[in-house]
Amino acid sequence: MTPFSRFRRIGAPVASAIVTTAVLTGVLWAQRARDAWPFAPPADMAPVMETAGTGSTEVPNPSPDRVAVDIDAETLQELDIRLEAVTRQALTQLVRAVATIVPDESRISHVHTRVAGWVEQLDINTTGEAVRAGQPLARIFSQELFSSQIEYLAARKATSASGIMSVVVASGRTRLTVLGMAPADIDAIEQSGEPTRLVTVVAPRSGVVVNRGISVGTSVDPSTTLLTIADLSRVWVLAEVPEASMATVRIGARAQLDFPASGRAPFPARIEFIYPMLTEQTRTLRVRLAVANPGGGLRPGLYGTVALESVGAAVITVPRDAVVDTGLQQHVFVVTGDRFEPRPVTLGVQLADRVEVRTGLAEGERIVSAGVFLLDSESRLRATGGAGGHGGHGTPVAPAKTPPVVPPDPHAIHRK
Repeated sequence: MTPFSRFRRIGAPVASAIVTTAVLTGVLWAQRARDAWPFAPPADMAPVMETAGTGSTEVPNPSPDRVAVDIDAETLQELDIRLEAVTRQALTQLVRAVATIVPDESRISHVHTRVAGWVEQLDINTTGEAVRAGQPLARIFSQELFSSQIEYLAARKATSASGIMSVVVASGRTRLTVLGMAPADIDAIEQSGEPTRLVTVVAPRSGVVVNRGISVGTSVDPSTTLLTIADLSRVWVLAEVPEASMATVRIGARAQLDFPASGRAPFPARIEFIYPMLTEQTRTLRVRLAVANPGGGLRPGLYGTVALESVGAAVITVPRDAVVDTGLQQHVFVVTGDRFEPRPVTLGVQLADRVEVRTGLAEGERIVSAGVFLLDSESRLRATGGAGGHGGHGTPVAPAKTPPVVPPDPHAIHRK
């Protein structure tokens, strides 16, 4: 027998044995890979089944993401899973916002003169100066007022000679009053018989001069604002409430104000007005509170904080830890008999430790309030067809053992 023929006679069985070994090894690794896969394959990896004789394909329906879970009482205690009855309660929300002190607009007075003229004397020279009601502010020369005084005194002199108080005198006095002269000033020129060259402008209220629009020598008329006086014994607090919290703000709601720079301890107040429009630049809703300021420590322009307390209607709420948020939906676990059922819910207002549930739950039902993530993991595991844990029904199934593949011994051929 030639060496070549001997090689052909021996090599064919060896090649066949090598191919068989490779096939069996591939089958073994594939079986082990399937046993090691802990979850159901993704939808895009689902097996495609071909219908015999038709050539059409059919993809099985995917399993639900989560399924109901039943756990015994002992396991519940071990996992520290706590339950809570669903009830209704009023939502009390605390909203914090930036606040600013501004003058009370109802306590601001703009000082004008009723005649045209020139400022010859100014008694208030600085902005911020405090004034009291009736205090002289400025003295103005008016040609119109000066002529009206002369005419009034002439009419009085003419009527006094006849001893009769004429209508002309009465109308002249009224005219001086309309032009801005006080009754005391009119009485003074009646007694002296001489007109007053300058008319005095007095403060209409006590307060602080927040704006001075004139100086000595300024030409003025009734449209000119001489001074602006603000009474700061009572001020406004303007708070900027974030847009997301504006639905919880109500007129009359209680608030806690804090202005550390004023040296005043935090104090309470109530919302008295809500502005109808949002501030576009900051996307906030402006609310107003009025507070007393007897010592003047709350100065306009001062910044602080306000904590607004909002009490809403009675709604269904659950602990925040009871809600599982998957990113696409939110659900809670509801106790139904001896099972825990995942149920989708629609959430509303979210507070620090609780959240409103608008749909999905009814008053009186029981839910899992703590330990929900362990329960959710178990629910997902069972939904994917995996073995149940934590005391569930599912029992881990060990993969079937495949007998080891023993490759053929090449030397056995020679021994034959």
